Amino acid sequence: RYVNGHAKKHYEDAQIPMTNHKKTEKQEKVQHTVCMDCSSYSTYCYRCDDFVVNDTKLGLVQKVREHLQNLENSAFTSDRHRKRKLLENSSLTSKLLKVNGSTTALCATGLRNLGNTCFMNAILQSLSNIQQFCCYFKELPAVELRNGKTAGRRTYHTRSQGDNNVSLVEEFRKTLCALWQGSQTAFSPESLFYVVWKIMPNFRGYQQQDAHEFMRYLLDHLHLELQGGFNGVSRSVILQESSNLSASNKCCINGASTVVTAIFGGILQNEVNCLICGTESRKFDPFLDLSLDIPSQFRNKRTKNQENGPMCTLRDCLRSFTDLEELDETELYMCHKCKKKQKSTKKFWIQKLPKVLCLHLKRFHWTAYLRNKVDTYVEFPLRGLDMKCYLLEPENSGPESCLYDLVAVVVHHGSGVGSGHYTAYAAHEGRWFHFNDSTVTLTDEETVGKAKAYILFYVERQAKPGAEKL
Repeated sequence: RYVNGHAKKHYEDAQIPMTNHKKTEKQEKVQHTVCMDCSSYSTYCYRCDDFVVNDTKLGLVQKVREHLQNLENSAFTSDRHRKRKLLENSSLTSKLLKVNGSTTALCATGLRNLGNTCFMNAILQSLSNIQQFCCYFKELPAVELRNGKTAGRRTYHTRSQGDNNVSLVEEFRKTLCALWQGSQTAFSPESLFYVVWKIMPNFRGYQQQDAHEFMRYLLDHLHLELQGGFNGVSRSVILQESSNLSASNKCCINGASTVVTAIFGGILQNEVNCLICGTESRKFDPFLDLSLDIPSQFRNKRTKNQENGPMCTLRDCLRSFTDLEELDETELYMCHKCKKKQKSTKKFWIQKLPKVLCLHLKRFHWTAYLRNKVDTYVEFPLRGLDMKCYLLEPENSGPESCLYDLVAVVVHHGSGVGSGHYTAYAAHEGRWFHFNDSTVTLTDEETVGKAKAYILFYVERQAKPGAEKL
């Protein structure tokens, strides 16, 4: 079911003969194509798009489970496990590299694709390399969600578990702990994906999803769950820890601060001026990321090496976001002085910069009939992104407090939002890695710089070498 959507392909092929003629009632009943996970023994139905809770009258599902368990204990399976272990060991050995003359292990762990889940894998690998954020979750106490008679037993992923028995924070923590420990070449984030299905219905199924949309949902739900005191930690303790992380000028969303807002949270000042009476309106908006348009004059450029005009840079996109603009007829501003909607101008200032600046380049645009992708290459700095000129009060910031260094990049390969493939580049302990689902390779800064970025993660440069990290 999970590896390259293999079982899903069988399901789709099985549906083709049935499309050209009318299905009888009997055929309708037998067309529920199911598959079983050989590790967890959970059974999934593609037609219902859900896990199977009930068994047949003859108990056939349980019989298959018992048969698989017997196979697992057989000499045949033991031999297969021995061969698999040899392959894994040889794979780990091949992941050695030379650094300064000495051989070190790659120790990076990939994430298996569970059927078009590259959008999730790219975001998880990016977040796992943001040290301030990742360390907080890895240090949270583990929580045992099962209790009573089911404690210590393997439970199947079914609807019968109920929505109240899942924790996004806990599964996110376990996934982060599995990465960068070097004990395996790839980790399967099944449990996390199951929780995502439970609490984020938008991402149910195995269609390709938008990585930026997933990141926003993930951060928002982590923020809400941390406020609610999940994971065995009381709300007051979480809020106290978060306040320590952002002791000055906290960014609060929905009335509270958590590690999500302490690290990704910034504040925008939205300034609107009525062009008729000159009335100025100011509003402060918290943000976790900034979505930047690629200016229209650059949208026809396809590659970095084209010479038709100037190259688009990240600064061009930031300038387009913060420049003064006149609102069009569909966005008329309700002026409180004129008592009606009037023509006006709008400008954004950054009132507070976050510790980790997440920049989303808006590559997908709706036309009358479909969603197009802007494939323009946007040049971005790997070090020293200076955000001072976009600040509302730049004079109040230190000499190096507005400088950011790149830590991760998410790239979309392909033409459409509902298709294509996501990968990520991320820096770990001074080296750059390319994360392509279960495959992780060492790469260099030049290759990263040539990527057509979709989401960029920049970490605030520490003003002093000895400054305390989060």
